[in-house]
Amino acid sequence: MYFVYFMENKNVVLSQYRKELPNVDEELKIKGRKGKVLSVNHVDDRHIKVHVALEKVVKKGFVDLSKKKKK
Repeated sequence: MYFVYFMENKNVVLSQYRKELPNVDEELKIKGRKGKVLSVNHVDDRHIKVHVALEKVVKKGFVDLSKKKKK
């Protein structure tokens, strides 16, 4: 069993206690966002840092509520 820290730009996105380690170039999903494993670094026997590249979240713009039809 390993303590796996998923990191993006030096920020810990997720930490898990896992039986298996992720492989490089593996596709995964963290908190509803698709991502890809860039590298796997072993800190010691049980602690692993996994650097991931997650897709960017596109935020939608302002919605004008005044244009809705009134009933």
